[in-house]
Amino acid sequence: MANKNKKKNRLIFRVIVLIVLAAATVFALYSTLTKDDQEVIQEGDQAPNFQLKTVNMEQETMSLGELEGKGVMLNFWGTWCPPCKKEMPYMQELYPEYKEKGVEIVAVSLDDSRLVIEDFLNEYGLTFPILHDKTYQVNDAYGVGYLPATFFINEDGEVVKKVVGGLTLDKLEGHLKEIVPES
Repeated sequence: MANKNKKKNRLIFRVIVLIVLAAATVFALYSTLTKDDQEVIQEGDQAPNFQLKTVNMEQETMSLGELEGKGVMLNFWGTWCPPCKKEMPYMQELYPEYKEKGVEIVAVSLDDSRLVIEDFLNEYGLTFPILHDKTYQVNDAYGVGYLPATFFINEDGEVVKKVVGGLTLDKLEGHLKEIVPES
C-alpha cells in the first residue's frame, strides 16, 4: 500500500510540475507577442519627425521637418554621461564649418532639469541647437538605448549612419562629410 501511495504522490508531483511549466511557457509567449515592439531606427530608415522645446535658441521649439534639405547630425546625450561630455567640444568645433556646408548639428538632452542643461551649455560654450526631451518621446521614437547615440541623416531624411558610443573628432568629421547636401 505504501508503494502505491509513493507512485501516486510522484504522479501528482509530476503533473503539477508540468502544469507550472506549461503555464510559464504560455505566459512567456503571451508577453512576447503582446509586448509593444519599440521601433529601433537603423541605417537606411527614414528619420522620424519630431518637435521639441529648445534650450539655447531664440525660437521656442524645433522640428526635424524644419531642417528638410539639410544634413542633420542628431545626437542623444545627457550631462551625466562621460562620453557625451567628451564629444561635445568636437561638435562645437565643427559646427560653424558644417553649418555653412548645409549640415545642422542638433543635440537632444535627456536630462530631467532644464537648469542642469543650461549650466552645462554655459560651461562648455555650446552654440549649436540643444533640444530637451524631458519625456523621452523622441528617444523612444528612435529606439535609443545607450548614450551617446548619434544619427547622421542626409538631406532626404534618410539615416545614413547610426553610432552608439562616443565619437572622436576624426570619426565625427568623417560622418559629417557623408551628409553634406549635394546641391
